[in-house]
Amino acid sequence: MAGRRRGARTGRGWDAAPPRTGDAGAEAGRRATRGDRPARGRAGTDPEQPQPPRDEAELAREICLRQLAVRPRTRAELATAMARKGISAEVAERVLDRYDEVGMVDDAAFARAWVSSRHQGRGLARRALANELRQRGVDGDTASEALETLDEETEAETARALVDRKLRTVRGEPDAVFRRLVGMLARKGYPPGVAIRAVKDALAAQSAEAAEFADQIDADALADAEGDLDRPGRPID
Repeated sequence: MAGRRRGARTGRGWDAAPPRTGDAGAEAGRRATRGDRPARGRAGTDPEQPQPPRDEAELAREICLRQLAVRPRTRAELATAMARKGISAEVAERVLDRYDEVGMVDDAAFARAWVSSRHQGRGLARRALANELRQRGVDGDTASEALETLDEETEAETARALVDRKLRTVRGEPDAVFRRLVGMLARKGYPPGVAIRAVKDALAAQSAEAAEFADQIDADALADAEGDLDRPGRPID
């Protein structure tokens, strides 16, 4: 339109002030420009008006749902998260009991899924898995039941697969490679006997030099020695 300054903001919701229609209109425009309007908060409420306190159970449920949206959680993990936010033990217990009833919290199912996922994905053995479940508040009986799904044969096969995969990149003399691979399996929770036998068998199949070294390894004697070192109360050199 002729005469309108380019870039001027017009229309409802954009004008800084209404058109001047005499002194009253001018004053109204100045008040709008200055922002002399009563402050209003979200949803039309006065920000200075005290808000009613939130229901503690509602807040507890919100905390749990946020935690569960990331990954499944144990009952103990959710209880810890609520305690950190100041939720009373009584309210937390009531909320968790309800979540148990509807199946949103199930430590047994959590433990089974954890064992399967961490063994297949990271190659962790039962000892390491038991430690992780304990750290997440799973009781001993529930953890033991979940760990029964991982038998000795499966554990030995996984140990051998881990060693075979590592041997593709590891370099060094056979004795150094042997110690390195046994150490890797030990950190993943494999018992000394399982770890030593897996590495010995893998070295025997790798090369003539490695096979010669492997023939000299007494897996049972080494396993017994390593087992003694693992016993509580024995000093570590």
